[in-house]
Amino acid sequence: MVLAGKLFVVEEDVDLQKIASKLKGFQSEEKRKDDGKDISLITEIKDLRLIGDSLHGTFVQDQLLEVYHRGEKVRIPTTSEAPFFFVEQAQKQTQEQEGRIVLTIMEKKARANNIANQLSKILFITSGKIVEVRIEPARFVRFHEDNFEDTKVIFFDDVNLPNIKKLSLYGSALGDTSLYLDHLKHGKIWYIVLKSKRHGTVVGVTRNGVVTIFSRATKDEFINYVKEDIIGLI
Repeated sequence: MVLAGKLFVVEEDVDLQKIASKLKGFQSEEKRKDDGKDISLITEIKDLRLIGDSLHGTFVQDQLLEVYHRGEKVRIPTTSEAPFFFVEQAQKQTQEQEGRIVLTIMEKKARANNIANQLSKILFITSGKIVEVRIEPARFVRFHEDNFEDTKVIFFDDVNLPNIKKLSLYGSALGDTSLYLDHLKHGKIWYIVLKSKRHGTVVGVTRNGVVTIFSRATKDEFINYVKEDIIGLI
């Protein structure tokens, strides 16, 4: 089973304890009428717990799903659950830099973006306080070059060749090819699929923090991979 998630950064000055206090017991209800029936859609935070330097929970949300049934479109209530975790990471480069909170939502990109905006509103009243991560291109190059022998796919963006927006390489040992070095002169690495040396799993990572584990892995293995290999790149 493929596991996917996306990383975000909390831009407000806040710690895990304060986040936990705001999320604990959160529940909202939206009442709708559908086909003459009253429907209650609930959004809530469950399983909230502090573990070391991280805060874990599950974002649970009811939605109306439109399905096709015997020639008609029918809307039925469904419930989705998305695990998430905040990690408190200290900055060490300069004394002026403070710690930061990184949020990972274990959902596909579009859904993760939506949940990030909802969490921003719960925590800070407005959206835009939880934003996409940005991995510097130079750090991404080093991340790839640490896995030279096991990189399977590389996509390049910001290409300076006329009429070409993206470049890609597929194969094995991509870091040892002159074509890789040539592509790197003309663009920046945007997406990599590689085999992690530390964890042995095949993983896809984008420069804006989308992480996909293609190997068989558990939720805890996904969390450990993100904490040990990805958060330090941001």
